Amino acid sequence: MSPLSKENSIVADMSLAPEGHLKIDWVRQHMPVLNRIREQFEAEQPFKGLKVSITLHLEAKTAYLAKVVQAGGAEVTITGSNPLSTQDDVCAALVEDGITVFAKYNPSPEEFKALNIKALESKPDLIIDDGGDFATLLHSERPDLMENIRGGAEETTTGIIRLKALQKQGILKFPMVAVNDAYCKYLFDNRYGTGQSAWDGIVRTTNLIVAGKTVVVVGYGWCGKGVAMRAKGLGANVIVTEVDAIKAVEAHMDGFHVMPMLEAAKRGDFFVTVTGNRYVIRGEHYDVMKDGAILCNAGHFDVEVNKPELAERSVSQRTVRKNIEEYQLKDGRKLYLLVEGRLVNLGAADGHPAEIMDTTFALQALSLKYVNDNYKNIGVKVENVPYDLDEQVARYKLESLGIAIDSLTLAQIDYLDSWNLNG
Repeated sequence: MSPLSKENSIVADMSLAPEGHLKIDWVRQHMPVLNRIREQFEAEQPFKGLKVSITLHLEAKTAYLAKVVQAGGAEVTITGSNPLSTQDDVCAALVEDGITVFAKYNPSPEEFKALNIKALESKPDLIIDDGGDFATLLHSERPDLMENIRGGAEETTTGIIRLKALQKQGILKFPMVAVNDAYCKYLFDNRYGTGQSAWDGIVRTTNLIVAGKTVVVVGYGWCGKGVAMRAKGLGANVIVTEVDAIKAVEAHMDGFHVMPMLEAAKRGDFFVTVTGNRYVIRGEHYDVMKDGAILCNAGHFDVEVNKPELAERSVSQRTVRKNIEEYQLKDGRKLYLLVEGRLVNLGAADGHPAEIMDTTFALQALSLKYVNDNYKNIGVKVENVPYDLDEQVARYKLESLGIAIDSLTLAQIDYLDSWNLNG
């Protein structure tokens, strides 16, 4: 253990570390791509002498990413990006492994923000961000902490939206790589990861059957596609609501019912929001929902379900089961909100499967190296993950699965080149 990391860290209970080590070791065994990158980092030391601050959902898979970055020579500081997804045993284990941790489960909003700021007070050279939380804090409140930052990598759709807003305003101060927009991220993590982990959280929390129920998926981006696909696989009747006409047609052609939210609100037994927007379920929808409807969110922030309007319409509110809040409306109907409207897949479960986060965090690790190697040339902007890095992760994944694919022959390459030249 690094005495400095233990002395500086703020965690709930260091006695929980043994269980945290077991969790981290379990995911390490199921993350072969990240293991391969760790070997490269140990040999090359790309982050030697640099400070890296990370904010992500602080559970075992994230912890292993932090250890991989540390293996590359970095001094790593980490905090949680959601108060209900932080696992205290994992935090304690990381401190024993020499990583400075500022995180604990379910802090107050004020403490949560203070912990995030503490993670930036090391004045990092590089950051890994989630939801643009670090970038927003640095640009709006603590510009004094960004003097050393070369750049970083962003995990989510929400974060990229916020970063591009800073870029559009001309106030973004360092390059950020949009990991979420890499093919290996949105095709696999957002679709298969969110699809499985959201239902892991819902089923674990409610202990109710999904088959035969009506599920309303609010938003048909890559996360929404995964949630809808898995709901269908569990035997549900699936309704999709959208504001994008193209995505609505896609949902229809994928075999789902498509309708306005106000109509879907009358039919749903489960509601899952995955839009990244605000108040997509609100007052007029509560007014027509079935007695016993269950509401949850799989977007980054707890704003997709309008909690103030739900509380206003209620005569009583109580916790009926861990992570289930019952709201009794004035007409006697009861609606149930999971995990305070926060990310259901992390607040009520363990997040995406390890095999999914293997590719996502491989992208994070390689993108962090890419921005460190190229920050002087990238410029101050939101940068896409280079396709060769994206494909490299996919090739590593195929190799770990024992799957081989074809390569183009020289004649085929010449043929395609001739078309490119003629074009």
